[in-house]
Amino acid sequence: MIFIAAGSSLPFCGLDSQQIVAAAFAALSRIAEVRGRSPFYESPAWPDAADPAFINAAAQIETDLSPASLLAALHAIEAGFGRRRTVPNAPRTLDLDLLAYRDVRADGKGGGPILPHPGLSIRDFALAPLCDLAPDWRHPGTGETAAAMLAALPSRSARRIS
Repeated sequence: MIFIAAGSSLPFCGLDSQQIVAAAFAALSRIAEVRGRSPFYESPAWPDAADPAFINAAAQIETDLSPASLLAALHAIEAGFGRRRTVPNAPRTLDLDLLAYRDVRADGKGGGPILPHPGLSIRDFALAPLCDLAPDWRHPGTGETAAAMLAALPSRSARRIS
């Protein structure tokens, strides 16, 4: 299973964040088979909660693209929605993260992605949508299920909105 997380906190070309995430998944469907999509969640911005809140969701996909090629395609989709990489954790029009690529574990050396995503186990805004798709998915490094990782979080701020 391959999982992609999407988030948006800024409008783009008249689209609000929910529309951007939905359109990003539609763009993703042109390069991969989208097998499932979670409901939308809203989560506060971090580290500055005064920034606009994020709309988050996740998708399960299948593709023959390598992890590095898939990540490059995700970055191209982000750029198409006006994503600019400036200050880390700044508000943005679109953020697409490769959460997991089958059972691949990778350290990012050589410019490839780190897999599974290094922040996955501590981010409720990624785990909650992932649990809607595959609560029994197991982290290939720890063996923990997505549901167990979500349940282990000390607090949760993402709330389902659809």
